[in-house]
Amino acid sequence: MTQETLNFDQPAPWHFDGKTYSPKQDQTRLSAQLTAVFSIMRDAKWRTLSELSSIAGASEASVSARLRDLRKARFGSHVVNRRRLIAGLFTYQLIVNE
Repeated sequence: MTQETLNFDQPAPWHFDGKTYSPKQDQTRLSAQLTAVFSIMRDAKWRTLSELSSIAGASEASVSARLRDLRKARFGSHVVNRRRLIAGLFTYQLIVNE
């Protein structure tokens, strides 16, 4: 899957969900975050949530959630690797599912 195929303006399967999710209020913001995270991480470099957050302009919690989204089938079933740097600090790597 390439960046060009990430079109979150399309109906399902490009949708978010959850108890507090409101499409009208959240779809545009979450889609922009996911596109940013994908664009940044597609180079397969290892990054901390802090680094990714700074580059993407979103909170660490948000970029962490978007990394989890990228693992889901509807967002491409990409591989998101995680490795521990020190206690409580991890780096993440995206392997794009072509």
